[in-house]
Amino acid sequence: MNAIYQVAGVSKQAYHQHKQREQQQAILLDELEEQVRIIRKDHPGCGLEKIYRSLQPEWIGRDRFMTTFMELGYGVVKRKNYHRTTIPTHIRFPNLISGMLIMDANTVWQTDITYFFCKPENRFYYLVFIIDIYTKVIRGYAVSDHMRAEANIDALKMAFGSVEQPLINLIHHSDRGSQYVSANYQQLLKDRGIYISMGVCAQDNAYAERVNGTIKNEYLSYWNIDSLSKLRKHTKKAVWHYNHKRIHNHLPRNKSPTEFEKELIHLSDQDRPKVIVYAEGNFKIHQASSQVDFRPRQEPQVHVCPIVISQ
Repeated sequence: MNAIYQVAGVSKQAYHQHKQREQQQAILLDELEEQVRIIRKDHPGCGLEKIYRSLQPEWIGRDRFMTTFMELGYGVVKRKNYHRTTIPTHIRFPNLISGMLIMDANTVWQTDITYFFCKPENRFYYLVFIIDIYTKVIRGYAVSDHMRAEANIDALKMAFGSVEQPLINLIHHSDRGSQYVSANYQQLLKDRGIYISMGVCAQDNAYAERVNGTIKNEYLSYWNIDSLSKLRKHTKKAVWHYNHKRIHNHLPRNKSPTEFEKELIHLSDQDRPKVIVYAEGNFKIHQASSQVDFRPRQEPQVHVCPIVISQ
């Protein structure tokens, strides 16, 4: 071995120090992999970059972390949506939220319908989600075996029940699906003085579209769901993890939606992150949800909320 050390140009001490570092790195990697497994158990479709920000290991950088765990087989496969769930009608409402400045919860709710294909039963089921686009909290949801408005009404009633304070100047935004123009659904909104807003393409409803993909692709698609009852059970579990445990890139300090919502109580208007909704005419929504994008006590020149709107 001494001859090998001489040929390699290293000392015996340096070699053993290198081996010791390798062993320590292997132990740290095993511990880190166990932490990744724990996160993936609750959030099976969580991306590696989000996991890194959640764990924040001091001994390994982000790029090396992602490369290492990609090689270990922890990459996430993105799935595409091929099933149409929107059947537009002739009834239309204007898009009230494009370019709107949002600084508080329960200012804009977005909602959409998506599908879930159950392979054992060889059939589609349908999911409705309602999200507060400022806090990212899922306010209401419903799972059904049909696309009638009843499921949307159930989700809306759940959303109403999740909020204790009065809903003032709230805008309900959706696509032009037939479920959202049903008389019963619109009456629920009008009874509470909620403004109705609609988009004409998927980009106009991007927050709700993103929630659809997150719940399906990061949670439901990884679980063994073979019936409607299991889909309901696992959707409830996914929504809870999404609201209470999943960190969000666009929330301050990568908080979960419910953590951020609780923090809002103690923040002044000048200290709150601001979100500008860009939808109409853009292929991707753009969010300014960090104070870095704004100077303190200086507001961008966009409308805040429509005060008087004819319905």
